[in-house]
Amino acid sequence: MFTIDLLVRYIPMPISVEKKEETEAKALYDSILKAIKGEDVQVIELTCDKQTDKKIAILSNQVTGVIISQKDGVAQGAKAPGFFAALADKS
Repeated sequence: MFTIDLLVRYIPMPISVEKKEETEAKALYDSILKAIKGEDVQVIELTCDKQTDKKIAILSNQVTGVIISQKDGVAQGAKAPGFFAALADKS
């Protein structure tokens, strides 16, 4: 499973969807990146392969970052999502 996390302005936690196939996940990442780089504001619509009834729509100018990662079945829950893991490990 591959997770695509969207960092959204004014929302403290990432919004996530999961894709089963690596090619699908990379294509979604690339399309989101293209939308946030573009000058025109677009609606980005996302669906999740794990929770098939989960749908997300967000304006491209509200996305501040996008992260793609592979969900490792061995160590689920061991890491915080996104870049917050680096901040959480400082002891």
